Amino acid sequence: MIYLKYSNVLFEKVKEHGIKQQEIQNYENDFVKIHSVINQKINNEQLMLGWAKLPFINFEVDKILKMLLEVKNKFDTLLVLGIGGSALGNIALQTSLRDKFWNSLTKKQRNGYLKLYVFDNIDPDSLKSLLKHIDLKKTLINVISKAGDTAETLSTFFILYNLLVKKVGKTKAKKHIIITTGPKTGFLRELVNKGYSQYDFTIPENVGGRFSVLSPVGLVSAALTGINIKKLLLGAKNMAEYCLVGKNVTPQDMKKNPAFMFALINYIFYQRGKHICVMMPYSDKLYGFADWFRQLWAESLGKEKDNNGNIVNVGPTPVKSLGVTDQHSQLQLYREGPNDKIIVFLSVERFTCEIKIPKFLEQHYLCGHTLNELFKAEEKSTIASLTHAKRPNISIVLSQISEETVGKLIYMLELAVAYAGELFNIDAFNQPGVVLGKNYTYALLGRKGYEKYLEELK
Repeated sequence: MIYLKYSNVLFEKVKEHGIKQQEIQNYENDFVKIHSVINQKINNEQLMLGWAKLPFINFEVDKILKMLLEVKNKFDTLLVLGIGGSALGNIALQTSLRDKFWNSLTKKQRNGYLKLYVFDNIDPDSLKSLLKHIDLKKTLINVISKAGDTAETLSTFFILYNLLVKKVGKTKAKKHIIITTGPKTGFLRELVNKGYSQYDFTIPENVGGRFSVLSPVGLVSAALTGINIKKLLLGAKNMAEYCLVGKNVTPQDMKKNPAFMFALINYIFYQRGKHICVMMPYSDKLYGFADWFRQLWAESLGKEKDNNGNIVNVGPTPVKSLGVTDQHSQLQLYREGPNDKIIVFLSVERFTCEIKIPKFLEQHYLCGHTLNELFKAEEKSTIASLTHAKRPNISIVLSQISEETVGKLIYMLELAVAYAGELFNIDAFNQPGVVLGKNYTYALLGRKGYEKYLEELK
């Protein structure tokens, strides 16, 4: 189960910094219209909302599971090469659903599933360090890029492929390569056609990178580390159905829809000058989701122009924080600094274990309690402290961390972006600012066809 608690954004709790119930109810008719628009866009295969259908079609899932059976006992490690949407979702799934120190476990402790390393930057020192921890002879390399031409991803792939060939030879190297890319064009698709990979998976054309975690982009690494990807997709499907995606809604359905309410609350506060959205998981396992959410929220909603071509320079700024850790580093700012933020807690009702605090010398007030009790007390105290200081905050509550609840969380936040895009009247599914930066990079490295961008730089 997953639900949204938003009482601490209401006027009754945070006074002049809160929202009155009537303000929320004023959007009921807008909700009906926006929901209808989203449904229409989902059914338009030419638009970038293909992610919304992934939980219903189980795209390439059987192909992934077939590969799992073939490679599970042949390899020890999976190395993902990607950046942005081709990496952050993989990390979020791994950290939330696998052991915190997964790569330190023995193969027996991992039940034969693979270690996972996600290399998502091009820092030379990091690559040098990575190579000390993997044996290429026992490693599968999953290179991921929808466009198939991402400079960061290709550069690391070229380096690792060259090292792999030196270790196992060109013929055997193919058996170590998985390519996940777009269906038609791009350098990686050319490599697939030329037989460079043993396995290849497709990123649907109408699924953007930051929305691709429930496609082969995220599902391949999840399956190879033992995550039940069918349950993950089932959770996402359940959230879609709960939010009535694909169906008509009434004004009364608005408050029952956690994705829309999350978008609406953030939108209303943005109009009031609260331009910062802090995501603060009270779970180490969910910290990866704060990173994944930052890209999803920032790249989707940070736009120069609205849908009418007007210059608006709109966009909330997502920030990540971690409970309990950041109570000792950031909470002072959030409680007593500028009241320009909305705090989003990711809360877990039940952990996978309970650890008791034993007696220690003379009886201490902590002894006899559990770490679980202390952890939840700190979370409740932080929420109460912020509310007392009139700092709006909401909680996304997971009954427990499982494939199904994580699937629900992913879909809810992706759908919230779609709703927010309509509220802000911007295209939430493009990223022109990112594209321009890539073009400048290509120009600086002498890629043909990008000469005009080099002139702009000069």
